[in-house]
Amino acid sequence: MKRTGFILLIMSMLASCTHTPKDRTVSFEGIENARDLGGLVMQDGRTIVPGKLIRSGNLSKATDADVALLKDRFSLTDVFDFRFEAEAAGEPDRVIEGVRYTSLSTLPQAFIDGFSSGRTDSSKVKSADFLEILAKYAFQPQAQGMAKKLYPAIVMDSLSQRYYGAFLEGVLKADGGALWHCSQGKDRAGWGTAFLLAALGADRKTIVEDFGLSNASYAPAIEAVSAKVKEMGGGEAELSFIRAMVGVSVENFEAALDLIDAQYGSLSAYLEKALGFSAVAQEELRGKYLKCVTR
Repeated sequence: MKRTGFILLIMSMLASCTHTPKDRTVSFEGIENARDLGGLVMQDGRTIVPGKLIRSGNLSKATDADVALLKDRFSLTDVFDFRFEAEAAGEPDRVIEGVRYTSLSTLPQAFIDGFSSGRTDSSKVKSADFLEILAKYAFQPQAQGMAKKLYPAIVMDSLSQRYYGAFLEGVLKADGGALWHCSQGKDRAGWGTAFLLAALGADRKTIVEDFGLSNASYAPAIEAVSAKVKEMGGGEAELSFIRAMVGVSVENFEAALDLIDAQYGSLSAYLEKALGFSAVAQEELRGKYLKCVTR
């Protein structure tokens, strides 16, 4: 199996190994790693309106209770799916009446090709063997290097940029609540959240902190695989790979933010020049989703 295929297999096999972080978390029965952006404070002192913007894992296992919560609490009208076609076909979102679904594959084509050519049925991999397989994979230098290349590839790929720009435009035009996700709502959905928060006026600290919260959701899986790696004599390089692929790498995320700054001058400039989301559109977005806090 090609390396990109195995890494996406990691994502699907560990999807159920989550627990729920408390900060802004929305507790669903069948939707993982979900949190409302509501209440986050922007640099101008305004806060994001609760119940309008939610990030999560995919909706394939959404229950009736989950659907009711999305309708009642979030008035959901728009879902943005960052998965590629074959990935989404394997775990299709539950269709919710009255909700518009938009597919925007933000994984660069090279990673998609690697997954498609090396695809394996995860149901055939026994869970008892999976920790051993994943732990061994962490010792491969090429795999470690690929993990570091993922975020730069996402943010610099022209098609990914176009789709993230379309996502921001879609959130701006949403009639009600907007939800976005990838497979587990951590990497591609994390970058969508970062761009949205930047457009709303968040500072870097707020953006980085929200991105890192996915590690709380996936802490049990991270700990289990890391323990196996340590038993096998793994050091920081191997453990960093596990943190990056089972959870998220805040270090790699910040390195990609630095790359954006180096290439475009700032994240705000990146939104305009790379994603095509203008300063005027950013102001409209803030007017729609921010509120003043009275003291």
